[in-house]
Amino acid sequence: MARDFKILPGGLQSAQQVHEAVSPEVKLRHFRNVSGSMLQSALDTWGDIWNEFQGTITHGFLVTPESEHGFTPECGWPEFLEKMWLMKHYLDCTKRYCDSAH
Repeated sequence: MARDFKILPGGLQSAQQVHEAVSPEVKLRHFRNVSGSMLQSALDTWGDIWNEFQGTITHGFLVTPESEHGFTPECGWPEFLEKMWLMKHYLDCTKRYCDSAH
């Protein structure tokens, strides 16, 4: 059974036409939504990390005497370190996204 194929125009020229069709307002809204989402994920991850210190830190800055024996996160070291890596990843991606928006 033979098939007929249709040639679709493509390449750099059509990509520029699509790029020009998006208004600056739409681009800005998209930029704000994406960067806001990534930053919110970083803040949520930071909150998870900060919650691990609750009980060993009072008033947000004083370390309790029990902490002198060392810190062990309730979630365990692998998950704690993964959260640290995730927060770095979210911040790094957001920075690169903002830098590419020029």
